[in-house]
Amino acid sequence: MGNMIIKGVKEGNLKDISLEIPKNKLVVFTGLSGSGKSTLAIDTIFNECQRQYLEAMGLQGIHKPKIDSIRNVSPSILITQNEYSKNPRSSLGTVTDIYTDIRMIYEKLSKRTCPNCSKEIVSDQCREEVEKSKDEFKVYMYCSHCNYKMEKLTRTHFSYNTREGACKTCQGLGKVLKINEDNVIHEHLSLEAGAIDFWEHRYKDYQISVLYNAFKHYGIPIPSDTPVKDFHESQKAMLLYGVESDEVKKLFPNITPPKTVAEGSFEGVFAVLWRRLSEKGDGTKQLDSYFESDICGACNGERLNELSRSVTVLDTRLPELVSLSLEELFQWIMKLENAAKGTKKDLVEAYLLDLKTKIQRIVNVGLGYLSLDRQTMTLSGGEAQRIKLAATLDSSLTGIIYIMDEPAIGLHPKDTIGIINILKELRDMDNTVMVIEHDVDVMQEADYIVDIGPGSGKYGGEIVGKGSLEELKHQDTSVTGAYLKREMKSRKEFRKGTGDFIEVKNADLYNLKNINVNFPVGCLISVTGVSGSGKSTLVFEVLAKAEMKNRTDHNKVSGAEAFDQIITVEQSPLTRMKRSNVATYSGVYSEIRKIFGELKDAKDKGFSTKHFSFNTKGGRCENCEGLGYVTSNMLFFKDIEVTCPICNGNQFNDEVLTVKYEGYSIKDILGTSVEDALDVFNKQPKVLKFLKLLVDVGLGYLELGQPLTTLSGGEGQRLKLAKELTENANKNNLYLIDEPTTGLHPIDVENFLVLLNRMVDSGSTVIVVEHNQQVIKASDWIIDLGPEGGINGGRVIAAGTPNEIISNENSVTGRFL
Repeated sequence: MGNMIIKGVKEGNLKDISLEIPKNKLVVFTGLSGSGKSTLAIDTIFNECQRQYLEAMGLQGIHKPKIDSIRNVSPSILITQNEYSKNPRSSLGTVTDIYTDIRMIYEKLSKRTCPNCSKEIVSDQCREEVEKSKDEFKVYMYCSHCNYKMEKLTRTHFSYNTREGACKTCQGLGKVLKINEDNVIHEHLSLEAGAIDFWEHRYKDYQISVLYNAFKHYGIPIPSDTPVKDFHESQKAMLLYGVESDEVKKLFPNITPPKTVAEGSFEGVFAVLWRRLSEKGDGTKQLDSYFESDICGACNGERLNELSRSVTVLDTRLPELVSLSLEELFQWIMKLENAAKGTKKDLVEAYLLDLKTKIQRIVNVGLGYLSLDRQTMTLSGGEAQRIKLAATLDSSLTGIIYIMDEPAIGLHPKDTIGIINILKELRDMDNTVMVIEHDVDVMQEADYIVDIGPGSGKYGGEIVGKGSLEELKHQDTSVTGAYLKREMKSRKEFRKGTGDFIEVKNADLYNLKNINVNFPVGCLISVTGVSGSGKSTLVFEVLAKAEMKNRTDHNKVSGAEAFDQIITVEQSPLTRMKRSNVATYSGVYSEIRKIFGELKDAKDKGFSTKHFSFNTKGGRCENCEGLGYVTSNMLFFKDIEVTCPICNGNQFNDEVLTVKYEGYSIKDILGTSVEDALDVFNKQPKVLKFLKLLVDVGLGYLELGQPLTTLSGGEGQRLKLAKELTENANKNNLYLIDEPTTGLHPIDVENFLVLLNRMVDSGSTVIVVEHNQQVIKASDWIIDLGPEGGINGGRVIAAGTPNEIISNENSVTGRFL
């Protein structure tokens, strides 16, 4: 099949572009953030491939992109950075099916103690028998020593998501809820002064009177205004557990509990909280602070029931095995393969082969530090995408177009090599691999690059270069080629800082190896190292929680108290609400609504600020409730959003749209880019201040009305950073930032570094967790962790200026710099 031929793409900001893309090659789409890469790769190519494929099967529903024609397409698979579901039962082991293979091995080879003769038995040496009843099958086995019949432990018994395998106390979650007493009871206060946190107003008076009636009933009265800490044991038991509790009945075995409120039928503070939680009414969100997760005491967090978690293979229990890093697990599998002989090998050979293949692929994408019991809801977008990417190699499909959004995101250059090998492996199976990417190492290995630009938003949307990386360097119009051709100058001078340090002592959280680290105050500092080396743990678990870490000698932080604030800017999504957009999140929309509400035309028509909100009734279209679209249920496919037929996507009613500021309606403003809005609001200093910051952090191409749910992790993080800077200008703050250059083209990184340097020059200290070599080279100080990830990480390999790191033979980061 020939090249994919695309003609006349007008989707998004793409300016009627046409191009040919070679099939069965590794193709990279690059360009500045907002130039149109995702619009071309995902919104156009992926959607049109899917649409044509489904329509060929007689299925309708996918919206046709704005395109004249596209030829030589194939079925396509999109691998994005979308997070896995928030199901606490979903783990790395379950989503990859690795845990299934492990359970099969434990079914075949597990060693246990016979409950009759107490001798050790191995499942493959015992005679089996299957019994059938009501259509249910049960497998039994006979002890190879005393012939005792017992239920065999099968794969079902080794799953914490089944009735047979799960711990009965925590139902296989490994955690149980408990009441956080410190948040519920303030013991130094009396009941009247507010000792019980959720007793308020008349409810408080009512509860106190019922409790005092109970005290009277049991003959243990107490003066009012007595601090709870001075209560007698029996009085405290009654307060917490109530008169019907076992605790109180044990203390007063001969007294019948009161039956009415007047007699003192008091429910108990803890009993009320548990009841409210079980009712799951609207108020449960308010209860969150009164409960906390605690490791299940019955299974000690191991999730399986006592028998299932006690059996062994190679003297290793299943919960011990799933807590190993994948690299350690691979070693265990190799050990088992060498130990299994004869029949044993026949029973597990297929599972061992599958395990080795799957684990090696995940290790190859730089995730060897993860363990099978890692909950998928705690994985970053980049980690989730790489797991999905590794899983695609299990497929033997050919002739597919794979489209990926920055597969090398968040990777140390050392780990990028593994990603590149997987992309090539997919390509060599006669597939076309298209990736949106800024990583120069990936571009270097690409068969073909499409450079989109020259700028962002309305200044982008054109093909400015195409070909190999070397060919791009010789194309005058290529923005990426021009950047790569430039000679990179190394910094000669580095800030010395104020002379003060933030000191971290004996940091041993997770894989940190009892390390001591100094961070110079008044500097731009990069914390570097391969994935899983301990960077995030050091910065976001130890340093960010400095106030909480000084209770022991471990993970002790000193020097952080000198800052006005510690501000953490991570990459977690800003919100899941489609109603939140760039303007509302930043607070700029409130100012804009005020401007519109004060216009003479608005006042003449009886409009106020609220009429220019799409979140409240008044001026918005009520059919779509101000969203501009309605959701259409596609039954078997993902729901799609259809333009509202009443307002035609305008979000507001016609009369509100007649009110104009500088020739723009409120809807026009929401559709305006941040950069263009600078001109519109050039007489409005409050609005201008924030818009300029957004341009500085490389987000000038975003539309003011762009929903936050459509932003990448990096875009959301930079928006968060801009908001923090607006609210905390010229303060002595400590900023802890997680990979701020995620999703940025090298030119955008240069612009972003100007902002980071401005923050430091205005008196703040900035610590970034980074893999980006531009940022690392531009830092004043580097702390390099490693040497590897997981158990082989957690040590300080090198610390110093970029020049010192480059000359340090131990530093992996230094080698790549």
